[in-house]
Amino acid sequence: MDAIVKNFPVLDDTSDRPTQKEAEEAVRVLLRWAGEDPTREGLRDTPQRVVKSYREIFGGYDLVAEDVLGRTFEEVSGYDDIVLEKDIPFYSHCEHHMVPIIGKAHVAYLPNGRVLGLSKIARAVDIYARRLQTQEAMTAQIARAIDETLAPRGVAVMIEAEHLCMAMRGVKKHGATTLTTTFTGAFKTEPAEQARFMTLLRGFK
Repeated sequence: MDAIVKNFPVLDDTSDRPTQKEAEEAVRVLLRWAGEDPTREGLRDTPQRVVKSYREIFGGYDLVAEDVLGRTFEEVSGYDDIVLEKDIPFYSHCEHHMVPIIGKAHVAYLPNGRVLGLSKIARAVDIYARRLQTQEAMTAQIARAIDETLAPRGVAVMIEAEHLCMAMRGVKKHGATTLTTTFTGAFKTEPAEQARFMTLLRGFK
């Protein structure tokens, strides 16, 4: 897993991170490169809109998943079986072409004395999705963040997604789905636990 988990440096205030105005000018350059006139009425405000939307779309660079996952509950009445959150929708962007990845994540863990609030896993997925990504790296990043923060007996992550870089350009295979998985702890070492995760995914409506 470590081979494909990448750390994303967040640029600080002392870096050469471009200003809002510089980012907007970059959008105008792209519009001119595409053959458009960025001064015409319909495009006049487009640079500001694009930069504003990118600030939201790529907001994951300014967030740390471990901060969200660090808030746990220890009063779980002795519950120590699998916790599964299925069909967590997300939108990300391919780091190679900067076009959307549309998918859903399935995340499970085996508690080891602490459990997460149900929204925390979905928030962690969102943090990693709101960055330029590869699906393989994102799958491993989610698993590692939960594994290192919660220290459960095991983590299982599966992501199913459509990559628009394959659908709207290149081979143009609309509807093709990519599936990736990462397992840690008992889900990696015990085939029965991995099989149970897969069975729950198929049977949990």
